[in-house]
Amino acid sequence: MESAPPVKLEIDAVSKSYGDRVVLDGLSLSVAEHEVLCLIGPSGCGKSTLLRCVDLLDPIDSGDIRLDGLSVIGRDVDADAVRRRIGIVFQSFNLFPHMTVLDNVTLGARRAHGIDRATAEATGRDLLERFGLIDKVDEYPNRISGGQNQRAAIARALMSDPEVLLLDEVTSALDPELVGEVLGVIRELAGRGLTMVLATHEMGFAREVADRVCFLDRGQVLEQGAPREVFTTPQHERTQQFLRRVTEAGRL
Repeated sequence: MESAPPVKLEIDAVSKSYGDRVVLDGLSLSVAEHEVLCLIGPSGCGKSTLLRCVDLLDPIDSGDIRLDGLSVIGRDVDADAVRRRIGIVFQSFNLFPHMTVLDNVTLGARRAHGIDRATAEATGRDLLERFGLIDKVDEYPNRISGGQNQRAAIARALMSDPEVLLLDEVTSALDPELVGEVLGVIRELAGRGLTMVLATHEMGFAREVADRVCFLDRGQVLEQGAPREVFTTPQHERTQQFLRRVTEAGRL
C-alpha cells in the first residue's frame, strides 16, 4: 500500500481583515506535495487574498502558514527566501512595459536571487522556448497577445524553480480564444508534478486538472473533495447554489 504524499503547505486557522471587512475567517487547509488544488467560489470569497497571504505579500492577522512543517510567519523569516520557494502568477500579468519579454522573465532572478545575467538568460530562454515564446524574447509586452503575456508571467514565476506555484485567476483578463493556450501551460505543469494552488473561475478546467477542489465562501472553506464529488454531488447548500448558477451561465 502506497503511503500518502507528505503535506507541503499548511494554512492553519488564518484570518485576515481589511478594516471592518473580514476576508479570511479562520481558514484552514493543507496541500500535499505534487497536488493540484483548485480554489473556487464567488468573487470576494477570499481566494486571491489567501494566495497573497501565502506568498507573504499581505500579512495575516492570526493563524499560521507552514511550508514543509515550518512556519513562514514571523519577524525573523526571510520573506525573499520564502518567495524563492513559492512562486505566484497574477491575473494582470504585472510585466514591465519598458522591458523586453526576456528581461521581464529574468529580472527577479538577477536582482532578488543574485543570479548572473548569462545564467538567468539561459534559463529564461529555456522556459520561453518550452512555452512557445522563444521568438518573442526581444518583444515588449504591448506587442504580444494577452495569452503570450500570461505565459511569460508563468515563465517568470518558474525562474526560481519554486516548490509551490500559486496562480490567481490567470485567465480572467484574457479573451476567451486565448484562455486555452494558458490552460495548456498549467496542464503541462500539473503533469510534471508541480505542487500548485489555483484560484479560478474556469470550472471545466478545475474539474479536469485538479486533484482536489475547495469551495470558499465568506473567507472559509465550506466544502472540499475530489472534483467529481464537489461538482457532481456537492453536499453544502451554498456550494449547490453556486454551482447551479455556474451551470445556468454555461460555465460548467
